[in-house]
Amino acid sequence: MFGDKLKKLRTDNNLTQEELAEKIMVTRTAVSKWETNKGYPSIDSLKELSNLFGISIDELISDDDIQSKRLLDEAKSRKFYFSAIVFLGVATVSALISYFMKLPYLKFVSAVGVIEYLVMAYFAKPKYKRLDARKVIVPYIISRLIILAVIIIVMVSAFVNN
Repeated sequence: MFGDKLKKLRTDNNLTQEELAEKIMVTRTAVSKWETNKGYPSIDSLKELSNLFGISIDELISDDDIQSKRLLDEAKSRKFYFSAIVFLGVATVSALISYFMKLPYLKFVSAVGVIEYLVMAYFAKPKYKRLDARKVIVPYIISRLIILAVIIIVMVSAFVNN
């Protein structure tokens, strides 16, 4: 695994995590996460590590490392997806309650719910999948238009004067 390789390279070069972090301009915590396989470096950090240790990036990472990174990204994305659904539900319910029960203060809750939904929905798909989705442009545009329509309906119903 990447973490084991990095730790061996670091100790073979008599570097502490702090010293390695300083050399490649990251935090010691980042190095610790990498060495325990709880996170992976950015491509810029991989380049710095490659240069520092005089090895290729291919020697630093393997196919297993790439798969592990994908699994971590997908787990994190599932949390964002669940949060997005919750915020959309809150926005919808508060908009409906505001409209039917004439409680104008819930309009604010609905607006915040929509904003949070948009933020969470953006991160709900791992980055590599967001890039892949843009390659199939027509379904991508249609899905975005449907989401936009739902958001507009919720916002209009929340802010319509009763």
